[in-house]
Amino acid sequence: MARIKNLPIRREPSWSAAEDEKTNGAGVAVSETEKKMEKKPEVKKKKEAGLITLIIDVAGIYASFLTWAYLQEKVTTTVYHNNNNNNNMSSSAVPSTEKFKFSVFLLTIQSLFAGLGGLLFTYLSTPKGSRIPPIIPNKSILLPLLLVAFTNALAAPFGYAALGHIDYITYILAKSCKLLPVMFLHITLFRKKYPLYKYLVVAAVTCGVAIFTLHSGSKKKAYSSHSGQTAWGMLLLGINLLFDGLTNSTQDFIFATYQPYSGPQMMAANNLMSFMLTGSYLLVSPWLVNTAVGEWFGMGPAAMGGHAGGELKAALEFLNRHPEVWRDVIGFAAFGMVGQVFIFHTLSTFSSVLLVTVTVTRKMFTMILSVVAFGHRLSQMQWLGVGLVFGAIGVEAQIQRREKLAKEAAKKAAAEGKAQ
Repeated sequence: MARIKNLPIRREPSWSAAEDEKTNGAGVAVSETEKKMEKKPEVKKKKEAGLITLIIDVAGIYASFLTWAYLQEKVTTTVYHNNNNNNNMSSSAVPSTEKFKFSVFLLTIQSLFAGLGGLLFTYLSTPKGSRIPPIIPNKSILLPLLLVAFTNALAAPFGYAALGHIDYITYILAKSCKLLPVMFLHITLFRKKYPLYKYLVVAAVTCGVAIFTLHSGSKKKAYSSHSGQTAWGMLLLGINLLFDGLTNSTQDFIFATYQPYSGPQMMAANNLMSFMLTGSYLLVSPWLVNTAVGEWFGMGPAAMGGHAGGELKAALEFLNRHPEVWRDVIGFAAFGMVGQVFIFHTLSTFSSVLLVTVTVTRKMFTMILSVVAFGHRLSQMQWLGVGLVFGAIGVEAQIQRREKLAKEAAKKAAAEGKAQ
């Protein structure tokens, strides 16, 4: 009888039996790798922030920056009266009335508050168990950060100097036009081209600012020097906007080049660097005020209210004569710091489109608050100028919103196509 050879028994690997039990509705086995691939988009999907978070962020931006703007106008435009009998300085050295003109001192206090707030924000925004990122992660980022701090430190004194020649509403209106210097720098330095609507927005904004400035209802118009003062103020403000544009362009470059560099890190690094720059200036100002360089930059004794000891000493003596100003200065710095935190949180939680909308409407409310709180009066032509500026900025924000949503929809469709 012939011997029948038994076929070897085929043993299934241990993972095969486990996979046979995991089938889809059609009875087809699904591997663990395939199941992970199917669940991957759900794991990576970012949970959207709720309505309460949105309300808190928007309310925080409005409340902090409206208060910040109110204190800024109050500190820089209020006329303070002196009682020379109670002053330690001779009555001839102290004017009967004076204004707070110490812009670098004000910027130094604000930079210190915002820098410390940025450090705390960086710490609190770091996930538990993760290493706290350094605000200067490498040497290559140091130069761009220094450039931002330098331009930011230079921009503020020009802006505050402009307030000595133009009213606060003109200042706020022109500061709403940051698109102009940003476009100018990108076109001249980076040879970037923009769509037609951007140029139309710039034209409308420029016309709006020009109409508002030329139809000023101020009583200063009666003086022949008013037009020259306004022109000088607008020139100073133009330099301020140019530095603002360079600051914003460099910040965009940093975020694009040094990812994943975050907003809290930027807030801390820039403000602490600005504090060191402006603080250094305050320390050396006593040796500069009586030099030709000091006179040329407007740092001489005449600019410091007849004080030859530099801006730091002059500011402290002013605050000693008017101690109630300390409350406004500290409040100005504190609300500015809180506002920056809300801005960076909104940018990281929601989108830049929402932030642009909130910023534009916030500046409109700032102008309204200035009119109500400080008794400014606007002519019909000035309201036309305001409408042109904010109308153009609003149209630009709406177009940007549509472009942003279209890009996000395209990315989502592409991701869904790859998943299938």
